[in-house]
Amino acid sequence: MWKEVNDQNAIGAYQVNGEGAPLLLIHGFPENGAIWEHQQNKLQERYRVITPDLPGSGNSPLTYPLSIESMADFVHAIVLAEGIDKVVIAGHSMGGYVALAFAEKYPHLLQGLGLVHSTAAADTEEKKEARRKSIKLMEQYGAEAFIRQAVPGMFSPATKSSQPALVDALVQMGMQCRVEALLAYYEAMLRRPDRKAVLEKAGVPVLFIIGKDDTAVPIDSVLPQVTLPRRSSIHIFEDTGHMGMWETAEASTLALQQFMDFCQL
Repeated sequence: MWKEVNDQNAIGAYQVNGEGAPLLLIHGFPENGAIWEHQQNKLQERYRVITPDLPGSGNSPLTYPLSIESMADFVHAIVLAEGIDKVVIAGHSMGGYVALAFAEKYPHLLQGLGLVHSTAAADTEEKKEARRKSIKLMEQYGAEAFIRQAVPGMFSPATKSSQPALVDALVQMGMQCRVEALLAYYEAMLRRPDRKAVLEKAGVPVLFIIGKDDTAVPIDSVLPQVTLPRRSSIHIFEDTGHMGMWETAEASTLALQQFMDFCQL
């Protein structure tokens, strides 16, 4: 069921499906809430699954100023609108950055935190330079050229070979996002701080879903972070790049289900 939140700090749309303990799944870049369709369809049998469209994506308008923190406030507005006291939040890539910002700002509302192909580290200087080049590419040639160039690298070689339709589906999803929003997301990611301290201070379980073939968030950069929380659940998937929700859909869904079950104990 589609719902809307509209207050002075947050305007946008989100879906709610199922009943039970709340699980809020935050999409990444260049996606919308539909990226979680497989997980939503399975997990709504056990939980209340909430999938927002972040500002600028899907059915949510782009709002300014946009930052990782403002998107965390948007998620917070949804949690309040749903009357939720405790929520498990998992975010993919950029969505993980938003989930970490939420955990930093609203720890009292958190029951569990999931990083799905994401990291608590800030961008390296090399990564920042790559983002700046992408910004120039989008400014000069538009969104489609960037999306068609960037999206294939989000999948593992095995997926690109065996399931090219998945790559095309993400290209089509990415092209639904206006170039203004894509630029705003990249600027927000560039500005985000290091949040490894959030993991160290986390009073809740933390889930890590990692792809062995992820070049966007390489496994070697994430593994040192899994020891920071007091309680970590770690899943490393073979033949999986940056898009485990699609590439390894069943295993990713099971990991989320097991994590949700653990967080209810």
